Amino acid sequence: MICEERFVSIYGKEPKGISFSPYRVCPIGAHVDHNLGKITGFAIDKGIHIAYGPKLNGVVEMVSLQFPKRAQWHINSVPKNKENDWADYLRGATLSLSKRHPLSVGLCGVIEGSLPIGGLSSSAAVILSFLSALCKVNNISLSKDELIDIAYDAELNYVGVSVGKLDQSCETLSKKDHLLYLDTKNGNYELIPTKKEMKPYKIAIFFSGLEHSLAGSKYNMRVDELRSGVYAVKAFAGIEYGKLHETNARDIPAELFYKYKDRLPEPFAKRCEHWYTEFERVEQGADAWRNGDIEKFGQLSFESGWSSIHNWESGAPEQIKLYEIMKNTDGIYGGRFCGAGFKGCCMALIDPSFEEKITRNVSEQYLKAFPELKDKYSVNICVSADGIGGEE
Repeated sequence: MICEERFVSIYGKEPKGISFSPYRVCPIGAHVDHNLGKITGFAIDKGIHIAYGPKLNGVVEMVSLQFPKRAQWHINSVPKNKENDWADYLRGATLSLSKRHPLSVGLCGVIEGSLPIGGLSSSAAVILSFLSALCKVNNISLSKDELIDIAYDAELNYVGVSVGKLDQSCETLSKKDHLLYLDTKNGNYELIPTKKEMKPYKIAIFFSGLEHSLAGSKYNMRVDELRSGVYAVKAFAGIEYGKLHETNARDIPAELFYKYKDRLPEPFAKRCEHWYTEFERVEQGADAWRNGDIEKFGQLSFESGWSSIHNWESGAPEQIKLYEIMKNTDGIYGGRFCGAGFKGCCMALIDPSFEEKITRNVSEQYLKAFPELKDKYSVNICVSADGIGGEE
């Protein structure tokens, strides 16, 4: 592993351990967790590795193979404000963990991602892998709920991205050969096993060649538009509406939204339309998976992708092109954008017997449209995997 080799070259000794967090994909349930929706997801067998060792002086020193700048801070004096670099996620994680558990030992580590950045919740995976390492050197055991909450707190309140708990939950709770079906309102979840009679599948990741950053994208604005739409519906309906940032789409039933939909500004109506139809798709998708109907599940995933483009209005032109190619490629059950849909990549559930044809067809068509991305575009075939876990 490259991170292990780099650790030895930097520190002249073997790492104490190597932590790992998987990436995740969300076939149905995009752009809903921040407003307490339901989601489906898988952890995949690719992710973030960190080769690490303890630093008894309390300093945290992290190196990333994907970014040039080495980052340093002390466990007891984390900068109160983010520094707008890649390590903000880790500073936030250190601060969030220290609120709950006293820290006495620092960490030196080298971070390696097994897929390109953009669309696979790499930020959450980095945080979770880092937390695992920092907890190990401090002899701290976290429950699954604590892992999720600490990682969520770091990204929401320190980095400042209006995320929900989809990413952290998928990467923590998932189980190989099971679909995670999670209600982000109360944390209840179900691991739905893959039926033996269901057609086989693998997970294809088509990386567009474009990297993204949620913090610098239109992600937060979309969430604000959704909340504003729900806030207005509450006012129209004479419902107590409280503070805008505390408003969630889950607060009102879909029927109420449709009653007042035409009175909303178009952007607000579109964001709400996506949220309420996606909520239905997730419930239908969970039923389809229970029934072993991957064709139905895949079709719902394609519909989710369509709504992300037209109602949530996300997706760079390159990513939209990938989605359109996927929809017209034999052997793909379904798929959509990964991550927030601002650049990044697309995921697809595929029939393994079509793997070679799918890879060739999608690649040829995409690179014909965007030849300048030839050296950055990539295809990776993955399978479902266990989450990072934590204590029960």
